[in-house]
Amino acid sequence: MKKKIAIIGAGPAGLTVAYQLAKADISVDVYEAQSSVGGMAKTIPLWGQLVDLGPHRFFSSDARVNRLWLELAGRDYSMVSRLTRIYYNNTFFDYPIKPFNALINLGIFESALCVMSYLFEKVSPTKETATFEGWIKSRFGARLFGIFFKSYSEKLWGIKCNELDSDFATQRIKKLSFFEAVKEALLGNRDSKHKTLVNEFAYPHFGAGLVYERMAKAITELGGQLMLNTHVKAVTPALDNKNPQLHLVNGSQIVYDHIISTMPINQLVQQMKAPIDILDHSKSLTFRNTILVYLLVEGENPFPDQWIYVHSEKLRTGRITNFRNWVPSIINGKSETILCLEYWCYNNDELWKMEAKELVRLAIEEIYETTLIARGTVRDGSIIRIPKCYPVYKSGYKEHLKPIEEFLSQQRGISVIGRYGAFKYNNQDHSILMGMLAAENILQGAKHNLWELNTDYEYQESGKITATGLSI
Repeated sequence: MKKKIAIIGAGPAGLTVAYQLAKADISVDVYEAQSSVGGMAKTIPLWGQLVDLGPHRFFSSDARVNRLWLELAGRDYSMVSRLTRIYYNNTFFDYPIKPFNALINLGIFESALCVMSYLFEKVSPTKETATFEGWIKSRFGARLFGIFFKSYSEKLWGIKCNELDSDFATQRIKKLSFFEAVKEALLGNRDSKHKTLVNEFAYPHFGAGLVYERMAKAITELGGQLMLNTHVKAVTPALDNKNPQLHLVNGSQIVYDHIISTMPINQLVQQMKAPIDILDHSKSLTFRNTILVYLLVEGENPFPDQWIYVHSEKLRTGRITNFRNWVPSIINGKSETILCLEYWCYNNDELWKMEAKELVRLAIEEIYETTLIARGTVRDGSIIRIPKCYPVYKSGYKEHLKPIEEFLSQQRGISVIGRYGAFKYNNQDHSILMGMLAAENILQGAKHNLWELNTDYEYQESGKITATGLSI
């Protein structure tokens, strides 16, 4: 008999493993609590146009991941020249940082202080580098940390930078340093493999979610089952000679040969009735929520960036996306521009409890404050609340995550992957690779340790997507 596999969640990781298994003639059932697929990388219609849940560019140097992405995207993508800036002190800085632009915007005196701060760091290095603040200061100096890292990071995570684990830095900007940033700015970054510095990325003609919509369609055509609006209540581990069971909110109980979960890891173990010590650890793992406020703006394209990082302490928004600057096809011939302002919060924060109309008013006032658009040009607003978006790498989080990893690793027939499932700050390519390796574990009896896969993994075969396909 065929193996019967359940996948909880239809985001990039869940759909990838389901797609790979379905192609190998494995019976797969995908359970998704939402009404559409793609997770945080989905695309939705709004005001006659298409938008993503914030900026979702695709870039990977892993040839395996790129081959799979191209398998789904086909020729329905374009290479987009990246333009992003940082808004700080009422001024827009090029990002990646360009020395002359930074010099003009900061002024000679402030620029000199930044260089002196960096040199002082080399003479008297920061000793405590286990925190995000210490890690950044050790590579850029205290002055640049305060300008280009502190405000944005504290908005995103809701904690002080000296309370944030350095894992966030090592996973996202491991190889980036003061000298590398200057070198890239002076010599160009055409061949840069550092994701914070790449100046071109692939984007589907009908939004980031196109790849995952096609995955879902292929899964069903191959005989797999995709159940939307279906909430999983709990997972029962395999006991004795029995296989694991999936429990649905409607009372159904289904036995599977293997269950792959992308639901939040703390939610999984709490529903699993894990030992008390594991439950206690799970309560210490937290996720950050996101509120997306979309604004419909009249008139010509107001600014050229795909997105802007907001480092101003006066504004509560952390990032602004301009969907007109991705690919023309998502605009659908409309004359208006859709902007998206992101706000990050926890369940108990004032922002999360704020009414939709108040959030739209806040976003309108803040977008006007940036001077990116003229006052009076916003015609409509809409919001989306996304709970548990980002795993929070609070200092000491690994002390709580490690026992949970060990407990779940002992459960026969259960795997966890994805940003939520593995508690890792994945990009799309990381989640896709997790799904591919999880499928290999089932299909080939591979022994990939999915816990070890992180956002700074080394590629077995390097290659990147270009306008004509995969270049190796």
